[in-house]
Amino acid sequence: MKKWIAMLSLTVMALSGTAQAADWAGKEIRLAVDPTYPPLEYKTPDGKLAGFGIDMTNALCAQMRAHCVWVENSFDGMIPGLLARKFDVIASSMTITPKRMEQIAFTNKMSNTPAQLVVRRGSPLVPTAASLKGKRVGVQQGTSQEDYARALWQPAGVQIVSYQDQDQVYTDLVSGRLDAAFQAAIAASEGFLKKPQGKDFMSAGQSILDPKYFGQGDGLGLRKEDVALREAFNQALAAILANGTYARINNKYFDFDAYGGK
Repeated sequence: MKKWIAMLSLTVMALSGTAQAADWAGKEIRLAVDPTYPPLEYKTPDGKLAGFGIDMTNALCAQMRAHCVWVENSFDGMIPGLLARKFDVIASSMTITPKRMEQIAFTNKMSNTPAQLVVRRGSPLVPTAASLKGKRVGVQQGTSQEDYARALWQPAGVQIVSYQDQDQVYTDLVSGRLDAAFQAAIAASEGFLKKPQGKDFMSAGQSILDPKYFGQGDGLGLRKEDVALREAFNQALAAILANGTYARINNKYFDFDAYGGK
């Protein structure tokens, strides 16, 4: 009975999402992305945008029948750019945190995975301030991982090195200019450790999912006043969860549930 009720609830939300979609049919929505974070958002060799986050957001736009246009932007400039109306939506796997919610609003979560430290194979380092003291840890600017590392590790003597994009972090990690890299677990596993350049590296210690810094998962970021647009995306998300589109995209990239439970 509980399962039937849950399925009925999803169906009702999906139907509601169809009604919401009509309000945005044909309208242009500008989506901001930093395509340097595989497998979530990246570029193929021929320059096309790809990744779990790209496919998922495109599926939401298709559900809404909206005309969505991608705008590339550095991750650390996402919130200022949104507030300056350079684009309408941050669609770059941004973690929903209380700090960010002071400035912008978010849709319901689209995924939820913890943060992970990556080190060279055989390294004794683990993601604690004591272990990393005196070491150089790379993070991407503007991320929750940077906030966490600067708040909890830097005061204990850990050298936090910020980069404009994640590819630069991995380049310096491989070259030996960094002792460790700290990023979302999905990005670490699928975007680096399973790639040729990550063959000599490994995940270190336990993954970290501190609600204070990593919130309730990743979502689309919008201006607070854009309530109707946010609700339309929420309804579209409910629809693709119900009709199997989310699962299809998830399985294209991962062998686990990126949604992270209900």
